[in-house]
Amino acid sequence: MRGKIPKTELLVTFEVVARHESYTRAAEELHLAQPSVSLAVKELEEYYGVRLFERRGRRILPTEAGREFYGYALHIASLFDEMETRIKNWDRIGTLRIGTSITIGTHILPELLHRFQEQFPEVRTEAEINNSFLIERRVLDNAIDVGLIENQPEHEDICAVPFMRDELAAILPPGHALGRRKKVTLEQLAEYPFLMREKGSAGREILDAAFALRQQAVHPVMESVSTQAIVRGVAEGLGVAVLPYLLVKRAIEEGAVIQVPLAEPMERNLNIIYHKSKYLTGNMNTFIELCKQYGEETDHE
Repeated sequence: MRGKIPKTELLVTFEVVARHESYTRAAEELHLAQPSVSLAVKELEEYYGVRLFERRGRRILPTEAGREFYGYALHIASLFDEMETRIKNWDRIGTLRIGTSITIGTHILPELLHRFQEQFPEVRTEAEINNSFLIERRVLDNAIDVGLIENQPEHEDICAVPFMRDELAAILPPGHALGRRKKVTLEQLAEYPFLMREKGSAGREILDAAFALRQQAVHPVMESVSTQAIVRGVAEGLGVAVLPYLLVKRAIEEGAVIQVPLAEPMERNLNIIYHKSKYLTGNMNTFIELCKQYGEETDHE
């Protein structure tokens, strides 16, 4: 029964001997003693049961088996060098798998990817956009490395790092009676037809909890998974809405709807998530820091 598979160092030694046709010059290139080079070749010959070299005067020439072996040794040594280069530089040439909620993927992710790719142009990024629950599930399954979600994760194996705050904004149609107020309460808003995101969305959960705390039932005249549809409905005078500011910022700036500050501000944290057992590579840590920097910049606007 054969012993252990020859180490890569033996294959490298064989390749250098074959290239120089000399134990002495091979030893010089490898910075080894000549007997160590001879022993390496002997170990290979004993393992495979064939002669790999034969002496012709001062030259060491490969046998027919040695010439065949040389082709494989070159290929294996080349693969080994490629592997070492890639693994040692994985932070700069690997793949970063990112998952985000729909809101974050639409409004924040493009800028984050742009900043990341400026620092790591050779790192491949793969982005998946879905609801926060599914992104958390994908992190647990190791299908993505880092997630960006709009709520606190539910699973105990998930680490969450807040990177940005987003407030909920009360929006009204232009010319609405409440538009003249400096601040409005949820109770005042609830007196008018209400448009809401679908149940289960991060913003809707915060809003439902706030109304439940006030023991107030609100029956929306419209529910939609599309924020754009809700904003348009408000702009057309169908009612009022309370939505994450990130989603309505443009509509407010364009004058399609107006914002009135809530008397009791409601905020939420956007979170970076990853599995607690996940080894954070250099590029993962960089992406996390870029998220935090982006959040700090936004908070100071």
